Amino acid sequence: MRHALAPLAEREFRLMFLGRVSSYAGSTFAIVALPFAVLELTGSTTDVGLVVASRSLPQVVFMLVGGIWADRLPRHALMVGTNVVSAIAQGATAALLLTGSAEIWQLAALQALGGTATAFFFPASTGLVPQTVPATQLQEANALLRLALNVAQISSAAAAGFVVAGIGPGWAIAVDAASFVVGAVFLAGMHLPPGQRIESPNFLRELALGWREFRSRTWLWVIVLAFAFLNAAEVGGINVLGPVVAEQSLGGAASWGLIITAQTIGYIAAGFVMLRWRPSRILLVGTLGTAGGAPLFALLAIHAPVWVIAAAALVAGVGMETFGVLWDTAMQQQIPQDRLSRVSSYDALGSFVFIPIGAAAAGPLAAAFGLETTLWAGAVLVLLCTLSMLAVGDVRSLRRTPAEPYTEAEARSAAAS
Repeated sequence: MRHALAPLAEREFRLMFLGRVSSYAGSTFAIVALPFAVLELTGSTTDVGLVVASRSLPQVVFMLVGGIWADRLPRHALMVGTNVVSAIAQGATAALLLTGSAEIWQLAALQALGGTATAFFFPASTGLVPQTVPATQLQEANALLRLALNVAQISSAAAAGFVVAGIGPGWAIAVDAASFVVGAVFLAGMHLPPGQRIESPNFLRELALGWREFRSRTWLWVIVLAFAFLNAAEVGGINVLGPVVAEQSLGGAASWGLIITAQTIGYIAAGFVMLRWRPSRILLVGTLGTAGGAPLFALLAIHAPVWVIAAAALVAGVGMETFGVLWDTAMQQQIPQDRLSRVSSYDALGSFVFIPIGAAAAGPLAAAFGLETTLWAGAVLVLLCTLSMLAVGDVRSLRRTPAEPYTEAEARSAAAS
C-alpha cells in the first residue's frame, strides 16, 4: 500500500490533488442545484435544458483552443486562471439567485462562461499529472486522483441534496464558487520549472501538429471514435431512459438513486484495484471493461429487479473506471509531454461530440420504437463499440512503457520535466 500511495509524497502532486478534488466536490453541488434553481425560477424543463446546454456547448467549441494554450503556458497557472473565472461565474450565479433577481438569460450566459473555463481546464489538468510524479508512479497517480474524485462526487451529491432542500439552490451554488477559490489556492502553491513549450505562434500550425499526433496512433483515434458513439449511448440510454424505467416499474427516484450509487461504488472499487494491479496490456484490459455497460442496458430493457440492475451497474462502474485509469496512463506514457494537452483536447472533443445528440434523441427514439427496443439497441451498440476497439491490433498489443527504478534525484528531475 505504501507504493500505491507514493504519489502523495510528491509535493506538487499533492497540491494538484487537493486543488482538483476540492473544486470537483463543489462542482457536484452545482450539478445537483442548478436544475432546481431553474425550476424554481420558471418551472420549465426547456429552460433547464437551455441552461445546461449553455455550459456544455462552449466545452466542445473551445476544447481544441484550450489544448493549445495548455501546451503554451504553465499548466498549473492556466488551471488557476480557469478556477478564478469559474469562481466568478458561479459566484455571480449564486448572488443573482439569492437576491431573487436572476433571469434565464443571465444564468445561461454565466454557465457559458464557466463552460468555456472548463474547456481550458481539462486539457491542462490531463497534461499536468506527468509533471508531478516520476514515470514509475503514473498509474498510481491516475488511480488515486480518480478515486478521490469519485469519493468526492458521491459524498458531495448527498450533501448537496440536503443543502438544496434545506436552504435553497443558491447557497449550494455559492459552495461551488467557494470551492473554485480553494482549488485555485492549492494550485497556485505549485512550483514547477518551465518545461518544453510551443515555440510557433501560428495557431493553425499548432492545431495541425496536434492532429498529426492524434491520427498517427491507430489505437488512439479508434478508441476515441468508438467512445463518440459509446458515450452517446450511455448518456441517452442510462441517464435519460434509465430514470423513465425506474419511474414506470422500479419504484421511482429512490430505486434509481440506489442504482446510481452502486455504479459509483463500482468506480471507487476499481480505483482501489488499480492502485495495485498493473496489467501489461493496458488498452486490452481497459477496453474489455467497456463491455460491462451492455448488461446494464439489457436488464433495464427487461425491467429486472432493482437489486439485479444495481449489481450490473456496479460491474459497469468497475469496467469503465478501469478503462479510465488505464487510458489516462496510456496517453501520458505514449504522447510527448509538450503535445499532450493538445492531443487530450482532440480526445475530449471526439469522445464528447455526440453526447448532446444522444441525450436529445433518446426520448424521441423511445417514443417511436418503444422504450425496451431502444434500450436493447443501446446494449448492442455498446458491444459493437467494444468489439470494434478490440478488432484493432494496436489496441490489443499496446503494452505499458517499461520504466527503470528511479533514484530520488532522478525522480524529482522527471517530475520537473
